[in-house]
Amino acid sequence: MNEQFFQERYPEGYPKSVNPDLHESVVEIFDGFVAKYADRPAFTCLGQTLTYAELNEKSAAFAAYLQNETSLQAGDRIAIQLPNVLQYPIAAFGAMRAGMVVVNTNPLYTEREMEHQFNDSGAKALVVLANMASKAADVLPNTGIKHVIVTQVGDMHGLVKRTLINTVIKHVKKEVPAYNIPGAVSLRTALAKGAGQSFTPAKVDRNDVAVLQYTGGTTGVAKGAMLTHRNLIANMQQCHGLFTMVLDEGKESAIAPLPLYHIYAFTVHCMVMLETGNHSILIPNPRDIPGFIKTLQTHKFSTFVGLNTLFVALCGQKDFCDLDFSGLKLTVSGGMALTKDAADQWQGVTGCEISEGFGMTETSPVVSFNPPGYAQLGTIGMPVIGTQCKVVDDEGNEQEVGQSGELCVKGPQVMKGYWQRPEATAETIDEDGWLKTGDVAVIQEDGYMKIVDRKKDMIIVSGFNVYPNEVEDVVAAHPDVVEVAAVGVPDPKSSEAVKVFLVSSNENLTAAEVINWSRERLTAYKVPRHVEFRDELPKTNVGKILRRELRDEELAKNA
Repeated sequence: MNEQFFQERYPEGYPKSVNPDLHESVVEIFDGFVAKYADRPAFTCLGQTLTYAELNEKSAAFAAYLQNETSLQAGDRIAIQLPNVLQYPIAAFGAMRAGMVVVNTNPLYTEREMEHQFNDSGAKALVVLANMASKAADVLPNTGIKHVIVTQVGDMHGLVKRTLINTVIKHVKKEVPAYNIPGAVSLRTALAKGAGQSFTPAKVDRNDVAVLQYTGGTTGVAKGAMLTHRNLIANMQQCHGLFTMVLDEGKESAIAPLPLYHIYAFTVHCMVMLETGNHSILIPNPRDIPGFIKTLQTHKFSTFVGLNTLFVALCGQKDFCDLDFSGLKLTVSGGMALTKDAADQWQGVTGCEISEGFGMTETSPVVSFNPPGYAQLGTIGMPVIGTQCKVVDDEGNEQEVGQSGELCVKGPQVMKGYWQRPEATAETIDEDGWLKTGDVAVIQEDGYMKIVDRKKDMIIVSGFNVYPNEVEDVVAAHPDVVEVAAVGVPDPKSSEAVKVFLVSSNENLTAAEVINWSRERLTAYKVPRHVEFRDELPKTNVGKILRRELRDEELAKNA
């Protein structure tokens, strides 16, 4: 980041550099903060709080279970498919303490997506919420997973509340479909068994992979970004300096509605907030806006981590507008472009400006950030400390300040590469360590950066990446579809929505049938919201469908 900028404004408080080599691993840092802040609250969910000491105790029990009661070895991959519940940090840090690699898995995945990720990662174990266990049961026979640990939403609560929560979810709301997974163990049983045993702290090198974080690719195949212990430590240090401009150690409470299985929320809540002794309030289902607001009513919070669509949804609710925001000091936005309207609404309601940043799964994730108190709306801020950014033309020539080009990033937070995909890695990271983001950007004279376009055809729906090829592959599999193209179109609620243009061999095929076909095979945010039938699709002279032409048509309609 622009060091002169910060040294002039924060001469005592902002670090001049980061040194991820100060620590051997994330586990070493974990051991330090759980001891330092033992009595402090670490996470709260549905009214139950987990202290740092309890996080230490329960994650150690889980590590002991993995080492002593399973066939898993250090370096094995363990998929964790959980929403924002207390079980997530217990499982994630327990796995790391046992020397294993965390494979973050979206609970909303379809069976097809789960099977690909489990097999691609070579996962040998799965921790899954009971609500999703029926889908897991269907795909497990086609994977190499040998050990399954199932947990229910209320499992970390006391007996009375645990029974009430789990009974309501299963029998009243009927949100737990019946499943049968032979040999599956409940998380509570695993923790009980592990509590009576010790684990051997794994010997982990800082360059070993800590997390396999899956991201879509331009070919439509999800790839695992290898994020090392050093990558995560570096990004933690880079964010630490920014957050502590306005936040105090051990005194803050942060609202955590974004999923911890996403690297953005993981880095903020499981790295930076824990390392500074602060408290995260987990929101398991942020789409339940009334329930979300009820949780906010019971907490005095100083930090809010969100994205554009969430800010808009909350600000449209009277009960949210009536909350006490006097303690709110920092609002962080990422995952999708922040609109001026959303930023203005949020500041008008809460009195707190939004600091927007930019990042990628491949960069652990933060690349740049708007410094609190000095945010420039419409920009993605300046590169975080220790990070170099440049823009290049199609031939790779660096552009001057003010000129647009593909944004390239270099720094200690850049991934090791894509899991078992050396060719894809070489296409993304050059020999000098520069990662090509696929985004077209401009670097301003003052060091702030703007994203002006996307070089790739990626669609961003509510902060989630959707890759056209994957949608097209699913829709094209319909027996009545001849050819198809997927593009992103503007949407006031989700920033973008997926629209498919298709040529059909059946004149009676309806948009509803196409959407239902997709819904059975894709996670909800990837499902096309709009369908347009055409006699033909625009193509190049060699027959390649011109998505950009279709997208430009849609943009012209909304101009």
